[in-house]
Amino acid sequence: MKVSILTIFPEFFRSPLEQSLLAKAIAAGHLEVELVDIRKFSKDKHNSVDDEPYGGGGGMVMKIEPLYDALSSVLYKSEAKNRRILLTSAAGKPYNHPLAVKYSLLEHLIIVCGRYKGVDERINRLFDLEEVSIGDYIINGGETAALVILESVFRLLPGGIGKIESAISDSFADDLLGPPVWTRPAEFMGYTVPQTMLEGNHAQLDQFRRFHSLRRTWNRRPDILSRTELSDDDRRMLERITSGAEFEL
Repeated sequence: MKVSILTIFPEFFRSPLEQSLLAKAIAAGHLEVELVDIRKFSKDKHNSVDDEPYGGGGGMVMKIEPLYDALSSVLYKSEAKNRRILLTSAAGKPYNHPLAVKYSLLEHLIIVCGRYKGVDERINRLFDLEEVSIGDYIINGGETAALVILESVFRLLPGGIGKIESAISDSFADDLLGPPVWTRPAEFMGYTVPQTMLEGNHAQLDQFRRFHSLRRTWNRRPDILSRTELSDDDRRMLERITSGAEFEL
């Protein structure tokens, strides 16, 4: 898979791309990341990429010309038939795990990092792109959002992480928060790992994890449950959870 990131701050990505599993995925050829400096497509002597908005108001707006040329250059070189253009934007649709899965199936994902007050609206008329937001809060620019998208997508690729089972069992992978996890030692400062986790009975472990995944979701993100398809067993577990019961075999 190839990911092209269009940004005015390509150096922002240098360190993350050289670290941990992301660097290994790139080195192994499972992922190709292209950084495109939008500023290099500016035609004025100051290499400017922003200007004041028409109609007044605070802030600056990302100019259309350098962005158009930068994006056109990426598309011109792309041979992928299955590709998508994203624009990171506070006005975009919420980014989530299903979108990460959708994007991980692409041959070429192109991410435009929004900046300033926003991007000249004509970009939406000139290109078929999808605006996405990583949350209802304000950050300095789309570079952080692009990195979030990149990390969430690459780990779903074959070879992206060591074991695909790890990605499958993550929070949100089945529309629920992940269950609590423990590791050695089995006892620390008077707190012990639940006995079920130590006994190695896989059927019981599956039930234990599901129970606690449902309970954590109900306690912390009940909004997720309203859009999650639950089995009859899930509903019975939820009845016990909402009544305050603990896990029982």
